[in-house]
Amino acid sequence: MKAVILAGGLGERLRPFTQAIPKPLLPIGEQSLLELQIQNLAKHGVDEVFIATNYKSTYIKNFIGDGSALGVEITYSEESQPLGTCGPLSLIRDRLTEPFIMMNGDILTTLNFGRFYEYGVEQEGDLTVATKNIRTPFNFGSVESRGNRIVDVQEKPDFVMEIVAGIYLIKPALLALIPDGTRYGIDELISRMLSEGKVVTRYLMEEFWLDIGAIEDYDDAEEAYREHFDKG
Repeated sequence: MKAVILAGGLGERLRPFTQAIPKPLLPIGEQSLLELQIQNLAKHGVDEVFIATNYKSTYIKNFIGDGSALGVEITYSEESQPLGTCGPLSLIRDRLTEPFIMMNGDILTTLNFGRFYEYGVEQEGDLTVATKNIRTPFNFGSVESRGNRIVDVQEKPDFVMEIVAGIYLIKPALLALIPDGTRYGIDELISRMLSEGKVVTRYLMEEFWLDIGAIEDYDDAEEAYREHFDKG
């Protein structure tokens, strides 16, 4: 089973941390985020990982190595310029000859990747998108009215929104839609597929998930590590 981790982002919202350390190598507990991702992938059957790098790529290569310590074989793909969330696949398309998982390098999750993989492979379409229900507090009372009369009030209700979790199951046929050496995003790919009437499947995940995109998320990640990943 193969997986691609997108680890080339600048991590601008995590500065000043990422001025010295690339975002995927930020320490979470006793390990880096990237190590935790690779270990969880390996736990669920992934034995070959491609890491797409750009920003501070040498740091990542030197730190992670060939993957033998993590139980996988690792290949690095280095972008000469940022290629977005789909463009990096064009550099390694000849190696991706079977369905594979692709995930962003700033996600901490306990997703059962094996179950997700099997589900995606069984689907009709070439792309399965992992999604997650996110609950967001609303800071105002919500009013339901009819005419000039209030019929209900909810004090600061939560919003629940289903979001893209940054994890995908991709079948090789889909790679033909990705242009060579061009910045190309997963949003562009999905929009094109939908406009052409192609099937895009969703997989609503129930497991823990956290996008570490900002300083406050990094604080949450330390607490999540203790709850979900710390074996001590």
